[in-house]
Amino acid sequence: MNMQPISDSRFTARDTLFDLVEREAAGVFEPEVHAQRRLYLPLSAKFVLACLIAIGWTVASVWLSLPWLRDLAAVTSFAFAVITITFIAYVPGFMNAFLLSSLMFDRRPPRLAGTKSPGTTILVAAFNEAAAIKDTLISLSRQDYAGPVEVLVLNDGSSDDTVAIAEKSIAELNYPPNISMRIIDFGINRGKSAVLNDGLAQARHDLILTIDGDSWVKRDGLRKLVERLLSDPANTQAVAGAVMVRNSRKNFLSRAQEWDYFHGIASVKRMQGMYNGTLVAQGAFSIYRRKALENVGGWPECVGEDIVLSWALLRRNYRIGYADDAMVFTNVPTTIRQFALQRKRWSRGLMEAFKAHWQLAFNRRLSTLFVWWNVCFLPLDLIYTLVFIPGIVLACFGYFYIAGPLTIAVLPLTILWNGVVFRIQSGVYKREGLIVRRNFGGFLFYSLAYSLLMQPVCVWGYMAELLGFRKKWDTK
Repeated sequence: MNMQPISDSRFTARDTLFDLVEREAAGVFEPEVHAQRRLYLPLSAKFVLACLIAIGWTVASVWLSLPWLRDLAAVTSFAFAVITITFIAYVPGFMNAFLLSSLMFDRRPPRLAGTKSPGTTILVAAFNEAAAIKDTLISLSRQDYAGPVEVLVLNDGSSDDTVAIAEKSIAELNYPPNISMRIIDFGINRGKSAVLNDGLAQARHDLILTIDGDSWVKRDGLRKLVERLLSDPANTQAVAGAVMVRNSRKNFLSRAQEWDYFHGIASVKRMQGMYNGTLVAQGAFSIYRRKALENVGGWPECVGEDIVLSWALLRRNYRIGYADDAMVFTNVPTTIRQFALQRKRWSRGLMEAFKAHWQLAFNRRLSTLFVWWNVCFLPLDLIYTLVFIPGIVLACFGYFYIAGPLTIAVLPLTILWNGVVFRIQSGVYKREGLIVRRNFGGFLFYSLAYSLLMQPVCVWGYMAELLGFRKKWDTK
C-alpha cells in the first residue's frame, strides 16, 4: 500500500489502498491512548472462557448439522460424512468461535512510549527489487526513532539495477545523523536465509529488524516495534509487526488480499499474541533480540525461514509478541501465478516447521492450541479442495449433499467474525491516523470466493514438501 505523509506530493490519493491521513510532526511522540478500566480477567480465565464458548458453538453446530449428516451419509458413507462435515463445519466453527471470543476479551497492556531507544540494525533482504528499493529506503530514512539505526541492504545477487538504485538513493537521501545506511553486495544469489545470516554477523546492534525490499515502513513503525518489545514480558525475544497491503488498487486479486491482511492475518496474530504465542514473526517486518537469534543458529536454509525460525524460538520457551500499531505496507502478488507461488511457499514453510520442531505440539503452554490448529490445516485444506469445492459445483445442479442451505445454517459465524474484526482493526487505523477506504468488491471476493483459490494452492504446497520437490523461493 502506498502509505505516505499527505505532504509528499509525489504520491496521490488514487495511488493508495487505505487512504492515509497522518497528523504527525517530526520528532514528536504521540501520547498513548489508554482504554477505560474494565473488569480484569486473568489470561488463563480468558483462555478457558474462549474454549467453553467455542465448544458450545461446536455442540450447537453438531445438533444443527444432523439432517445434513444423515443426507450425506445416505449417498456416501457415515465415516465419509463425519470426516467431511467435521472439517467443513465443526473445526472451522470452533476456530472462529474461539478467535471471536478471544478478540472480544483482548485488553492488551499499553506500550511504554518514549522510554528507551536502543541501537537497532535493520536487515533489508533484496533480490531484484529495482522497482521498490528506493521507496523502502526513503521510508527508513524518515523513521522518528531517537536511537542509533543501522540499515544494511543485503543484495542477494540481483540481476537488475537494485544495487545501483540503492547506492544512488543512499547518496541522495537526507536522513538524520542517527541513521546510517550501507549496501552489502553478494554477487551470487544464495537465498534469503544466507544473506540474513551474513547481515546478522556484520550487524553492530543487539536489536535486529528484518523487512523486505519492497516495503514502506510507517514513520513510527520502528519506534513502536521497539517499544512493544521493551514493554512486553521479559522473555519476549521477538515481536512481529503489522503487515498491510500497499498495492491493492492494482487489480481485483490485490484488492482481496488487502482484506486478507487487514482481517485474517492481523486478527490471528492479535489472538496468538494475546496468549503469549505468536507463531510467526514474519520476515517482512519483525524485530528480534540478537542473542536469541544466535542461540537458535540464525535463519535456517529453507523456503519458510521465518516460520521455522519462529518455531525454533518458541521451542526454547521464548515469547514472540505482536505490535498491531507498528505498521509496514508491502506489495502483494498481482497475478494468479505469483499469488499461487507465494501461498505454496507459505504452506511448504509450515510443513518445514513441523518437521523441524514437532515437539512444540506437546509443550505445556496456552499457545500449544494454535500449533494443533496448524496440524488441522492439512486435512482442512484437503477436504475443502477435494470435497467442498466439488460440492459447490454439485449444488449448482441442485444436489445439496455437501454444500447447501444447511451448510449456511452451520456457518453463520463468519458474518459476526468479520464485523468484530473490522471494528477492532478500524479502531487501530483510527488511532494511527489512517482511514479504511471502501473496497466492497474486494471484501465480497475475500469473504465468498477467496478460499476457492487459496486452499487448493495450500494443498499444492503441502504435497510439494511431503513429496520432496526441489525447493525454490519463486519470488521473481
